[in-house]
Amino acid sequence: MMRGRGEATRERILAIAESAVLAKGFGATSIEELIAEAGITKSGFFYHFHDKNALARALLERYMEREDVLLDDVFARGRELAGDPLHGFLAGLKLLAETMSDLPGDYPGCLVATYCYQERLFDRGVRELNRRIVLHWRARFSAILAEIAEHHAPREPVDTQALADMVSTIIEGGLVLGRATRDPQLLPTQLMLLRHYVQLLFEPPAETLH
Repeated sequence: MMRGRGEATRERILAIAESAVLAKGFGATSIEELIAEAGITKSGFFYHFHDKNALARALLERYMEREDVLLDDVFARGRELAGDPLHGFLAGLKLLAETMSDLPGDYPGCLVATYCYQERLFDRGVRELNRRIVLHWRARFSAILAEIAEHHAPREPVDTQALADMVSTIIEGGLVLGRATRDPQLLPTQLMLLRHYVQLLFEPPAETLH
């Protein structure tokens, strides 16, 4: 029971910290305000995180796990809907756009982008973890796109790794622009434009379909 309460407290601290960091940045988020909002003592905070860099790492790890669950789900469902890797990816992008569109209120933002703008606040371990997350996204999408290219010759020469970075760029850029414009539909719209581009790139011209 003690362990369960401890895990619940740690999760509450992380949830409060993530909201604060996304709202005003890591540097402007103090341990004191987290302690006050979580209703714990300073020693209780340091029991879970020995300093702010430890908190920063835990926030990134939690964020990556959550994003992996989301992406695993939408692209697995897309593949189930269409056995072909191209049409499975297209279905996954549509599902992702619908998921983002259905979120209540504005999407809160992206910790990876937030950390990039404030990287001098973090130690080398946190900066490296942030880099590994971006490379992890590249590897995820590059594997999908490489499989697509094996089954569907692209209309134009394409580097699937660069195209994978384009997928991440649109997702991250859509989050930033959507937050700046307060337009929750900006990211879903960009995802559907990306879907159309991938479809045009890999599907054969209409006259060759017969």
